Amino acid sequence: MNTHGSEVKVFCRTRPTANFAQDLIEYLPDGQTVNVHLKKESRKGIVNNQLNSWSFRLDRILHDVSQEEVYNSVAHRVVLGALDGYNGTVMCFGQTGAGKTYTMTGATESYKERGIIPRALQEVFQEVEQRSDHTITVRLSFLEIYNEILLDLLSSVKESPAGPPAAMAIVDEGGAGVSVKGLSLHLVHNEEEALNLLFEGEMNRIIGAHSLNRNSSRSHCIFTVHIESHSRTLSDAKYVTSKLNLVDLAGSERLGKTGSEGQILIETMYINKSLSFLEQAILALADRRRDHVPFRQSKLTHALKDTLGGNCNTVLVANVYGEAGQIEETLSTLRFACRMKCVRTEPAVNEHVDPVLQVKKLQKEIQLLKQELSIQDTLANRTGVSYGALTETQVAQIQSQVQRYLDGTVDEINVVSIRQAKEVFVQFKLALQQREEKIKEDTIQNYILAEKAQSMQAAANAKGPNGIVDVDGPNFGVGMAPSLDKNSRLQSPHRVKTKKGKDLNRKDGTASPALMKEAETSSTSRMNPLLASQKDIDGQEAEMQSQDPQGPQAGDKEHVRTDSPPLKATAFEDFKAERGSEINRILKENKAVLAERRRHLRELRDGVNAAKRKIDRTSAELQQLREHSQQQGRLVSADGEPVLEEAELALLLSLQKLKGQYRQHYKELCSTKAEVNYCEHLVDQCRTRLLSEFESWYNESFLIPEEAQVMLRAGEPTIRPGLIPMAKALALEEDDQEHFDHLRSKLLTSPGAISYFNAHDKTLQKRIYSKTTTQKVQHKRTSGGSGKTKLPAILSVT
Repeated sequence: MNTHGSEVKVFCRTRPTANFAQDLIEYLPDGQTVNVHLKKESRKGIVNNQLNSWSFRLDRILHDVSQEEVYNSVAHRVVLGALDGYNGTVMCFGQTGAGKTYTMTGATESYKERGIIPRALQEVFQEVEQRSDHTITVRLSFLEIYNEILLDLLSSVKESPAGPPAAMAIVDEGGAGVSVKGLSLHLVHNEEEALNLLFEGEMNRIIGAHSLNRNSSRSHCIFTVHIESHSRTLSDAKYVTSKLNLVDLAGSERLGKTGSEGQILIETMYINKSLSFLEQAILALADRRRDHVPFRQSKLTHALKDTLGGNCNTVLVANVYGEAGQIEETLSTLRFACRMKCVRTEPAVNEHVDPVLQVKKLQKEIQLLKQELSIQDTLANRTGVSYGALTETQVAQIQSQVQRYLDGTVDEINVVSIRQAKEVFVQFKLALQQREEKIKEDTIQNYILAEKAQSMQAAANAKGPNGIVDVDGPNFGVGMAPSLDKNSRLQSPHRVKTKKGKDLNRKDGTASPALMKEAETSSTSRMNPLLASQKDIDGQEAEMQSQDPQGPQAGDKEHVRTDSPPLKATAFEDFKAERGSEINRILKENKAVLAERRRHLRELRDGVNAAKRKIDRTSAELQQLREHSQQQGRLVSADGEPVLEEAELALLLSLQKLKGQYRQHYKELCSTKAEVNYCEHLVDQCRTRLLSEFESWYNESFLIPEEAQVMLRAGEPTIRPGLIPMAKALALEEDDQEHFDHLRSKLLTSPGAISYFNAHDKTLQKRIYSKTTTQKVQHKRTSGGSGKTKLPAILSVT
């Protein structure tokens, strides 16, 4: 077999006929060339440049030959190649009635007239018996492509229990080629079983009758022989597989000659369409400059992807009808055959490796290599050498050797095996990483100590001769008493905290009396620090101790507002007017758009219902008019065709117009309904956002203590006003032990509660997300399909 690429072998077989057009078709003595001559048409005038002669050179002309000679010339070499591991294909192409099915299958009534498929099966099993040094497995499949639908002709003899047929699809498995998913494979052991399956599939084929052929095939059929060969003499894990495709294509038809009608006409259209796509694929394969071949245009070309220009030995039999009346179809078939001859294939043996045998072979090889190493160690007087995986003890010994080598106590490390050498490098790498980590930690520690020493030196230099820190700088260094310095240090952080509290209450427009008093005191001290009396300082210190939550005077009274919170209804109106004005405005706009869309939806619904009622009335009137005309007798033209009355024509036009309006209104109704659903989603989103922010604002303004607000804002400076988490605010007075006890009490009552609630929350989130995504996708599809409608201008809150 030529593995460097070969051309497709093309043969031409003529159907025997008593009216062979000898003056039009000429076979040359070389047995490979056929000439076609046509007479010029006189109606085209004196100047007639019409081409009327063609010459086609093929591999062989099969004219008036027997079925046995056809098989020996066409399929014998391909079948033997399939047994050697090469994929093979024999395909018959031609017009309807040219003898394709007869060439491929033959006459079932006569053994001598059997076709290529029965003879190929016979030769396959004869070779299986002769090749006793191989175990060959043969499986069969029979695929039918009818009106671009894949059918399994052997589905009625499936060995699996009866059930709904699996969906069939052509899949491209990359290196494994093209296969049909869902197509049944049947194991056969002898020629009789294979022929039984062949005949069963032939009985299930779809045939029809027309003027040119009483038993015309109405579908393309692919009979495939799957061969798998294992050697019995060699202990090699390799085995070969191959596929032998025997393709019987449906014939091309001219509607003017066949006179097809009804279902036969539909089948003819599908047949001609698929054959046209097949010819396009052949043209693309023959053109070396084209990179893309349209295999996926039809099921036929997709299924024959490997056959056409792939890893396969391909043979084409062009069947022609040698009568003068079919000369145009003969020319078309010969042109296709010449184009097919330009296609090159790259056949190669399909070798595979049996994983089970490969593992056994490798294990045996490893054992032999270990024995050979053991003999070499014995001859070299090396003892204690192990070639298996290193144990933990051996790894520890290697680690100790590497450490001693790095310390300088050992000059060299003896290498006894490859595993030991690799482990030495691993231990070197680990030692290097540990040294780097240690150096890094020492550097950080030294830097921290140096920085701490510099800070202490700077603090010592800043102290005056009396041990007083000069806080205000050299311009205000007028000797203060040591007691005043203590109070000043206590007062400094309190001033910063008071300023934060003052700014916070200024935003809200209110201020507590304690904070205002503290601000005034700090302001007076700040304006004239030299005039601050001892009484003022003592009063501020006492006030700070009273506000300290850890002091002895701390209690729950500090966390209660002096005024009672207002009603939620009144507070909600104030919130919508001030803090939540923007969200409230967006909610009102979305509500207005939703109301307008709902009104438009009602109008469309009324219009659709009205159009439906008009269609029903018009249909009823048309039916009554036709029944009345039938009773009175319908008018007919001179050709015998019925003539429509004016009233009936008017009703038909009116009915057609009403149906068009109904479709238009219904399409717009679906689009508007999607818009309404989207608007409702936005309104619900805005309402939920407004209520949640109001609850947070209400809790923050009237329920959470002001000191808690200050602490929350100090811990989270980027938090937005009105969105302080309530759980965090209420948990300020709860320490870690109380929080742990609270969680433990909940879990002890129901140990599986945490898993249950986690799963419940995740399910709800997933459902909401899925629902929202589905609504958005439906809305996009609906709005995109209409081409006119657009989404309303709605402001979404994020």
